[in-house]
Amino acid sequence: MHKKTTLYAQHQKLGAKMVPFAGWEMPVSYPAGILAEHTAVRTSAGLFDVGHMGLIKIEGEDSLPFLQKVATNDASKLEANECQYAVLCNEAGGAIDDVLVYRLPMFYLIVCNASNMDKVIAWLKKQSQSFHSLAAGPYENYCMLSIQGPKAVGIVEKVLTVSLADLRHNHTLWWRDIILSRTGYTGEDGIEMIVAKKEVVKVWQSFLSAGVQPCGLGARDTLRLEAGLPLYGHEYDEQTSPLEVGYGWAVKFDKGDFVGREALLKQNENGVVKKLAGLEIEGRAIARQGDEVLGIGKVTSGTYSPTLKRPIAMAFITSDHAQLGNQVLVKIRENLAPAQVVAKSFYKR
Repeated sequence: MHKKTTLYAQHQKLGAKMVPFAGWEMPVSYPAGILAEHTAVRTSAGLFDVGHMGLIKIEGEDSLPFLQKVATNDASKLEANECQYAVLCNEAGGAIDDVLVYRLPMFYLIVCNASNMDKVIAWLKKQSQSFHSLAAGPYENYCMLSIQGPKAVGIVEKVLTVSLADLRHNHTLWWRDIILSRTGYTGEDGIEMIVAKKEVVKVWQSFLSAGVQPCGLGARDTLRLEAGLPLYGHEYDEQTSPLEVGYGWAVKFDKGDFVGREALLKQNENGVVKKLAGLEIEGRAIARQGDEVLGIGKVTSGTYSPTLKRPIAMAFITSDHAQLGNQVLVKIRENLAPAQVVAKSFYKR
């Protein structure tokens, strides 16, 4: 049995195509189609149900030292109502998950990937045994919505009658019972909302009434890929480190000890063997996860980019072949497609 988000019935009413994803029943697209949804986010705004994401509350006096131990980034640098990207690593430096860590006035909040929620909670509980004043568990009565696109902030201001002029990137604002966060996963400006489950249908409908296009997992994937953003299970796994993915900036070696620090330090000193790279592929064939980059690596994600109007992919390739402009061959089905190594962020707003 797959879990359902609080908005499941709303998606059915809208005629969404539902698919199983990370243990959840999720909308992959609505009748307008993935292209229309993608374009709405790039030109105006799109609304996503991200109620499948894991929300984990960390509270107690030991919250900060605990976060410093389990996450790669430096949570002591967070102001109140600010968040940061971090990776939870195993001892070998591989990613258990990549997360956002929020410092809220009363507690810390971790937003993790849907597919990893149970694993992350179990791992956090194991790591918390030496901390006495600490509670870590699901933030159960809340779920997430995301509105993304160049007009998203203005729409949120209008629909919720709230001023967001002073809300900086990676900062949050409490509005009534909603935590508004200037974050996203599309390469656009936008607002992610942490909403009480009992209110979320009303909030969802108020954005639809304002004419915002609902968007599913299909557009979420093409958008994040154009922006070069990693997805757990594709670019990240327990054998892959944040340094290999290109997120070394989220690993703070000078903050003291944390799980995986030694392995990452060694990798940092010796240099990574594989690197995540962007590929622009000639022709019309689309590379998919697992396709071989001839002799030097494997594709992690691939799609047709609606914005660039060409096939793009991300791939792990050997570091000595990862320089920009390098020409490679990708084996797509039985054919070899020429491709060029480019920056992972194919799209910049």
